[in-house]
Amino acid sequence: MTDFQLDLQRAARIGLPEAIFCAGKSPAQIDAILATGQSLLLTRLDPAQHAALTHAHRLDYDPLSRTAIAGPPPPAAAAPIAVVTAGTSDIPVAREALRTLAFHGHLATEIADVGVAGLWRLLARVEELRLFPIVIAIAGMDAALPTVLGGLIPGILIGVPTSVGYGVATGGHTALHAMLASCAPGIVLVNIDNGYGAACAAVRVLNARKEGLLF
Repeated sequence: MTDFQLDLQRAARIGLPEAIFCAGKSPAQIDAILATGQSLLLTRLDPAQHAALTHAHRLDYDPLSRTAIAGPPPPAAAAPIAVVTAGTSDIPVAREALRTLAFHGHLATEIADVGVAGLWRLLARVEELRLFPIVIAIAGMDAALPTVLGGLIPGILIGVPTSVGYGVATGGHTALHAMLASCAPGIVLVNIDNGYGAACAAVRVLNARKEGLLF
């Protein structure tokens, strides 16, 4: 008897296949899941876990984002999504979002290190960002980036607070509260460091448009 049950019907129900959250799982448990031969996205797979896997050779593994892809992902095409980071330290969360999007067949545009501490960097990209229907904005510390973007671009804006920062900003709660308290209307957000969740939200929007569920 196995100690897991894969939800193989999830993609048919909601348009998003199950991902395997690896934090807290033993290498033996992850190996057993991989042995099913399914095409899978693995998240929060630490390098030590990856190194201990019998089936590690079957994975497309990225240690920066701690994601892995088992089996061939769907063919990917350019998508109308931008993934924007305030600083280089936010890139691991951005890469989790980008890899999740790619697993679902969407190649997003990455725009890195445009935080408001050097506002000119963001202003230089604003006209480009205004063209994207969906923007994922990833920021730690005071997380001002989504608020500034919320006042400049018309598209769907998904904020991702990160645990990057000093002192009271450590752990990402300051960034989370700053996004929740944003004065820019219509920003939506996901949990701290949840690049996977932000990507899934973007995929839901694209799926709804494809299925004609959006007006």
